[in-house]
Amino acid sequence: MTTYLTLFFSAFISATIFPMGSEALLIYDLEQGFDPFFLIFFASVGNILGSGINYWFGLKGEEYLEKKKIIKPHQVKKSKKFFNKYGGFSLLFAWVPFLGDPITFAAGVLRYDMRRFFLFVTIGKVGRYMFLYFGWLSII
Repeated sequence: MTTYLTLFFSAFISATIFPMGSEALLIYDLEQGFDPFFLIFFASVGNILGSGINYWFGLKGEEYLEKKKIIKPHQVKKSKKFFNKYGGFSLLFAWVPFLGDPITFAAGVLRYDMRRFFLFVTIGKVGRYMFLYFGWLSII
């Protein structure tokens, strides 16, 4: 169980603003013979929840950013309209290093629908871990 929890926390932290990756640990754990279903499950849940933290920071940070005049209310309104129309699909790439964190943060600032947020983020992150797993299978 320790292996799965370690992967969970590695994936969780790597989805926040801390520079870390969980992919190498997933591959290592696969090499060690741990159950692929549970590895993908724990990595995905940790990574999705980490993105949820970014969303929450964005949600709670909008007021602060406006107060400090880092962003202007009219910019937020314009961005909300664009993100509501097209931005959900960008959340499919929330797993991409250096790109995913700002996207999930922006979704929070723009108060993007949380159900849609988690739907798109889940599809992208589970898809990434499945891709790694099947890629690993093809080379062993």
